[in-house]
Amino acid sequence: MCEAIRYSFRGPPKFVMQCCCKDCQKATGTGHTTIVGIDRAQLQITGEPRTYTVLGDSGNGVIRHFCGTCASRLYTMSAMSDTLVMIQSGTLDDPNMVTPECVIYKKDALAWDRFDPALPTFDALPPDPAT
Repeated sequence: MCEAIRYSFRGPPKFVMQCCCKDCQKATGTGHTTIVGIDRAQLQITGEPRTYTVLGDSGNGVIRHFCGTCASRLYTMSAMSDTLVMIQSGTLDDPNMVTPECVIYKKDALAWDRFDPALPTFDALPPDPAT
């Protein structure tokens, strides 16, 4: 939002998912977030994000990276992997450059939230998160 931190990524994403987990709901203040999965090597970033770690549904640490100036949530990483980055699609210069492929953590979806009925849904993570 404030552009104190800028990022871009090269190449196609590994996945684009709409996540309904309770952590994403609380972190975004809405029913779900759309995450774009990329390899860490694809990410170019200027500026130094701050981090905050919470426990995810798996019991592992979820590291939120955000702007220390305006507090915009930029991307998330798992404490289990330093190679997978999950970008918050709303922080992209053009969020329309990605299209959700599935809905995850549907078991936590709020009754009033709506999704494309053509998208596959999973109660938790899909069998292969790169789907």
